[in-house]
Amino acid sequence: MKSNYEAPISDVAFDRLLDSMHSKSTHNVSNSPAVDVRKHRDLSFESHPLYQQMKMQRDFAKLLLIKDPYYRRHESKAGATSVISGKTITNFASYDYLGLNGHPEILAAVNDAIARLGTSVSASRISAGERGVHRDLELSLAKVYESEDCIAYVSGHAAAVSTLATLMGPKDLIVHDAVIHNCIVVGAQLSGAARRFFPHNDLSALERLLEDERDNFEQVLIVSEGLFSMDGDGPDLARLIDIKQRYGALLMMDDAHGLGVLGATGRGIFEHQGVVPSAVDMWLGTLSKSLVSCGGYVAASGVIVDILKHNAPGFVYSVGMPASAAVASTVALDIMLREPERVACLRELSKRFYERARAGGLNLGQSWGIGIVPVLIGDTLKTLRVSERLLQLGFNAFPILPPGVPEKSSRLRFFINQTHTNEQIDGVVDACIEIMR
Repeated sequence: MKSNYEAPISDVAFDRLLDSMHSKSTHNVSNSPAVDVRKHRDLSFESHPLYQQMKMQRDFAKLLLIKDPYYRRHESKAGATSVISGKTITNFASYDYLGLNGHPEILAAVNDAIARLGTSVSASRISAGERGVHRDLELSLAKVYESEDCIAYVSGHAAAVSTLATLMGPKDLIVHDAVIHNCIVVGAQLSGAARRFFPHNDLSALERLLEDERDNFEQVLIVSEGLFSMDGDGPDLARLIDIKQRYGALLMMDDAHGLGVLGATGRGIFEHQGVVPSAVDMWLGTLSKSLVSCGGYVAASGVIVDILKHNAPGFVYSVGMPASAAVASTVALDIMLREPERVACLRELSKRFYERARAGGLNLGQSWGIGIVPVLIGDTLKTLRVSERLLQLGFNAFPILPPGVPEKSSRLRFFINQTHTNEQIDGVVDACIEIMR
C-alpha cells in the first residue's frame, strides 16, 4: 500500500481546501433570517475563532491521515533519548544541550534542598522571605555576565514580560528583531511602549530606524537574541553595542539558548564573539535549557534589579521559585563552568550534523550549526510528514510551522545533545536525506 508520505498535498492545495471548507461553513449563515443577537448570544467557547481554526486544522489533518505532532507523551527522562508510546527513540526535540538532566550531582543537591526546604516556598519572596538558594543562583548568574546583580523569576516567559512591562512605558520605544521570541512581543505590548521591528539580523535597517525615530522617545530599548531558537543563528553583538551607544539606547540580549552552547566555556554569545558582557544593559535567560530546571532571570545593574524586585508583577505577585529548581540550576551552572569539555563535545557533534546535512543537500538556512540546526522544508504538510516518518524510524524531530515561523518556511528543528553519539547524528541526517528524496 502506498504511504501517506509518498503523495503529499501542497500548501496551495491545502489553502484551497481550507477556503472551500470555510465558504461551505458560512454559506447557510449568510442566508439565514435576522435574529435578535441579544437573545441568542453564544456563550460557549466552541464558537471562539481560535477554537474554530484549531478544529478546522484537525479535521483536515484527519482527512489527510496526518497524526497530531503536539503533546506527544514521553514516558522517561527526555535527553538524547526518550520513550514515546513504549518505544525508545533518539530525541532531537529537547533543550538539554549539555546532557545534565538527571545528572547524579544535581539530583543529590535537589533531594537535599527538598529535605531541608520542602517543595514550595509557599508565597512570593517579597512576603515569604528569601531562601539562600535563590541568592546563590542569582549571584552565580550575575558573575557569568559580569553584572552587578540578577533577579530569578519562577517563569522564563514571565521574566521577559514582567521586566519589559515594568521598565518601559508609553513615552518609550522597544525595537526588536523581527523573529524575536513571543515573550518579548507580549512584554512590549503590555508595557504600552511603541514597538518597531527590523528584519532578522539586519543591523543596518536597525540603524536607519533609530536615525529616523530615536529623538521621538525618551527611553529606547533594543532587544535581540544571542542564539535564535528557530534559525540557529545570531547577531553581531559588538555592532549592536556600538549602535546602542551611538544612539543613546539600552540593549537587552535574550541568550536563553546561547548559555551552555556558545563560547569555549558555554557563557554565551559574548564569549563566542569576544565581547565584554557588561556592555549589555540586561541579559535575559531561562533555566529550562542548559541549566535543566524551570524559571527565568535578568542579569543587570543593581538599580534595575532593585526596581524589578519591588515592582515587576511576575515577581512581586508570583510565588517564589521552588528551592529544588534554584538548586538544580546553580549546580548545573557550576558543572558547565568546570567541565568545558561538555561544550566542546556539543560543538563537535553539531558540526558533524551540520556538515553531513549540508553535504546531503539539506537546506539549513543561515544556521551557525551550533546546538540548534533547522532543516528548512517550506511546505507545511510535507514538514509534518517528514517528522512523522522520522518518528517511525526512531527519531524525534519536532515540526515548526506557521505562525511560529513565516509562511512557506516550515522546518524541522534539531537540538543537539552532547551525549548524542556519532551514530545517532549520522543516522538521523541520513534518514532526513533519504526521506526528502
